[in-house]
Amino acid sequence: MPTEVILPKVDMDMATGQISRWFAEEGAQVKKGDVLFEIETDKAAMEIDAPASGVLRDVTGKEGVDIPVGAPVAWIYADGEAYAAKQDAAPISPLVGEMSAKAAEGGAVPPTSHSVTPPSALPGISPTRGEIGQSPSGIRATPLARRLAREAGLALASIIGTGPYGRVVKADIDAAVAGGAKAAPEAEVVPTAAPATPAASAPAVKAMSDDQVLKLFEQGSYELVPHDNMRKTIARRLVEAKSTIPHFYLTLDCELDALLALRTQINAAAPMKKTDKGEAPAYKLSVNDMVIKAMAMALMAVPDANASWTESAMVKHKHADVGVAVSIPGGLITPIIRHADEKTLSTISNEMKDLASRARSRKLKPEEYQGGTTAVSNLGMFGIKDFAAVINPPHATILAVGAGEERAVVKNGEIKIATVMSVTLSTDHRAVDGALGAELLVAFKRLIENPMGMLV
Repeated sequence: MPTEVILPKVDMDMATGQISRWFAEEGAQVKKGDVLFEIETDKAAMEIDAPASGVLRDVTGKEGVDIPVGAPVAWIYADGEAYAAKQDAAPISPLVGEMSAKAAEGGAVPPTSHSVTPPSALPGISPTRGEIGQSPSGIRATPLARRLAREAGLALASIIGTGPYGRVVKADIDAAVAGGAKAAPEAEVVPTAAPATPAASAPAVKAMSDDQVLKLFEQGSYELVPHDNMRKTIARRLVEAKSTIPHFYLTLDCELDALLALRTQINAAAPMKKTDKGEAPAYKLSVNDMVIKAMAMALMAVPDANASWTESAMVKHKHADVGVAVSIPGGLITPIIRHADEKTLSTISNEMKDLASRARSRKLKPEEYQGGTTAVSNLGMFGIKDFAAVINPPHATILAVGAGEERAVVKNGEIKIATVMSVTLSTDHRAVDGALGAELLVAFKRLIENPMGMLV
């Protein structure tokens, strides 16, 4: 029997994925463990190995289209195994689109030449009626409608569903985006569930539609560049973060002269190691490496701030896992230095260089950028003096780091010149109150201005 090759789930919240590249063609001989294809997720490109050895047949997963997790994309026939070409075999992309649309509307799903995952096995679809069930909020909607509503920034509670049993379908979202949807009466929003929360019952804030935006510009004066999955995910998560997290901001200045002097000493003392290009220092610390360490140690010194908010409980973390914002083509990703509070500066430095390099080539594993307890975003290399960053859930804090620059400071009644860096802590007020946030930032400043404390 041929071995089915499926699209695996490689990301925590992944429902669909795209094959960005096949490394083997129809009819190719493959070995178990060979790289078969590459998946484009929201944050990285993941190489998927062949699950068996044999001949690759019936490649239905097309490059660059959304494919549901678990759907078959090809089959591998063992050497010598009988194979008859399927005349009705078709690429998965049209089938998936049709299956998703028909299943979402409660319709029939076309048969396939192979055993594709039936609608009853897909998340949210009833095994008895082939219909989409209602969510815990009591609002009935198809998965496609939910995704489109999220992307458009619409609240499902404000939209009247025209599908079976009042279900919200794609056409209702399209009408809402075009400004043609009516607000649902309160009684229809939550028919049997608990009373709606203020957030659920509040009227949706509608963004301008694509057509409304484009009408403001002369035709021919622009070009349209479609969003890739990463850009869409960044946009959605930023909107969610700013809409659901009560941000507040704390800013202070840190003097860097002692830190810069220590950094110079540490780098000068680095032993040499052999590389492919000859000998090189075993490490080379950056200011950002020392910022990461200081932030981690500050969180351990102020443990109540090393937390994440959930509706049922405060999550108190035992270690400081520091995410570091890295700019990559088309977006931003935050690889994480795990247990940064326990690692030496040289270890943090080398680990950060490796993570940043693989981030830019989209080769990070999901566990290398998911989670974390805080984050650091540094724009100092661009000469930015200060800014405020958006919190990345599940974090409760993020530190925005500006450029170190010479400034006039007053010491003992005299004007002196010092290298000063402004930092701004964005804080989730649900988890970290003002005084607690200030305590954390003061602990960070103390370490930056007395950097020897990071070596003990």
